Amino acid sequence: MTRFALTVEYDGRPFAGWQRQTHSPSVQAAIEAAILAVTGETVAVHAAGRTDAGVHATAMRAHVDVAKPLTAFRLAAAINAKLAPAPVAILECVEVPEDWHARFSCLGRHYEYRIVMRRAPLTWERGLAWRVPVALDAEAMAAAAARLIGRHDFTTFRSAHCQADSALRTLDRLDVVASGDRISVFASARSFLHHQVRSMVGCLALVGQGKWTPDDMAAALAAQDRTRLGLNAPPDGLFFIGAEYPD
Repeated sequence: MTRFALTVEYDGRPFAGWQRQTHSPSVQAAIEAAILAVTGETVAVHAAGRTDAGVHATAMRAHVDVAKPLTAFRLAAAINAKLAPAPVAILECVEVPEDWHARFSCLGRHYEYRIVMRRAPLTWERGLAWRVPVALDAEAMAAAAARLIGRHDFTTFRSAHCQADSALRTLDRLDVVASGDRISVFASARSFLHHQVRSMVGCLALVGQGKWTPDDMAAALAAQDRTRLGLNAPPDGLFFIGAEYPD
């Protein structure tokens, strides 16, 4: 049995999320079906994170155990052939020690949320970014984002369906980067609560529109109350962009 680490890219629009679903398509099920077709083995693919419906990835990390003797290169090529035409691709496949785990060995997870500021509807980017029809104040958003950095109780910014035992999380990075009519929000932490990134971005957008101030953001965080959430951003613009592991 060989454990392989996978780097996976996918367009989340056709899927109900990463996690296997009983009656809906998922990224996990698509990869597992491809591996079954290649190896004849029923496997479980474990990921660094469980993205929601409509959320994308440029570099999701995952692992799978395979008994059939295959090189990493041949396994990746075969999986990609079976995945077509689904918008999922194995970018990299490498052998790892049997105690390496995509989720439990992960030291940090990184997301990017993409916003496009324009009145016209999105065309080829529909579902790949959040269209906001007004200009946002990126400097005010950055000032509000700074209020969330550090270790806090993020109850206000978690989904009502979040299953985490605790809302305490350490947010290492929340950067607002503007370029022309686009804003990217980069978030990094060891782990995130369900909907945490989308909830933070939604409230940052309120700050960018002048509806909230950075002090309002701090007050919402301190309230530790989901009803104080101002706005939950849609899944469209959210991308899982990387995961960190011990050397």
